[in-house]
Amino acid sequence: MVTVTPSGGPLGAFVTGVDLTQPLDASTAAELRSAWLEHLVLVFPDQPLTSDEYLRFAESFGTPVEYPFVDSLPDQPFIIEVLKLPEETVNFGGIWHADTIYLERPPMATMLLAREVPPEGGDTEFANQYLAYDELPPELRDGLDGRMAHNSSAAAMSIRNTADRMSDEQVAQVFESIHPAVRTHPESGRRSIYVNPAHTYGLVGVDPDEAARVLESVFEHQVRPEFVWRLEWQPDTLALWDNRCCLHNPINDYDGHLRRMHRITLEGDVPA
Repeated sequence: MVTVTPSGGPLGAFVTGVDLTQPLDASTAAELRSAWLEHLVLVFPDQPLTSDEYLRFAESFGTPVEYPFVDSLPDQPFIIEVLKLPEETVNFGGIWHADTIYLERPPMATMLLAREVPPEGGDTEFANQYLAYDELPPELRDGLDGRMAHNSSAAAMSIRNTADRMSDEQVAQVFESIHPAVRTHPESGRRSIYVNPAHTYGLVGVDPDEAARVLESVFEHQVRPEFVWRLEWQPDTLALWDNRCCLHNPINDYDGHLRRMHRITLEGDVPA
């Protein structure tokens, strides 16, 4: 029997009673999707999956797509390794963000499977952008509603620790997008903030200084403590989050220790 236990925070739930090493039947898949849409982040503890089993579970939720910057595992084109070595001091994506919103079709979802984690630290924070939008002060809501936002991959490149594991061609890539600053979720119909400090650098038709002022205030607002929940990883924990309505931030507090995760990204739509 599948059991979904809310985290007690503003988003997130733990799922037990399901063995992801086995194929999901249609009823269980539908139950999990409903829970995911409600809680935004689903966490599956104790799931020692092979790469093939991991990919099969991902395909029960959506269509895996390749990630533009980091090479995939040799035999798994849709799985990348998110790695921080003990001697490294900068982690992968260590800033609040939604994944790759600088693409024309940003991902619907991201899945992360913990292979090796530090003895302490290395948690991930998640922020509910439905609630952040609902609680926007009127002046910030006026600054975002109906606006389109400029997004770029260039700023995010400066915080990567993986340049030594990337080709010159990968490092030189720059992706740009223009998406609504507030988007409507295609499944829930709810509205959420769709900018983030890692990728968003301006608002279309707004003076750059004014746009910077608005965005700085929004960035501070959208990760207020009442919108945030923190996941403590254990080996074989799998997390699935909705990239359309939540931000995440991997905390970099485990220097001197290895953290190795496997990531799958699921295809999304054009935000509206």
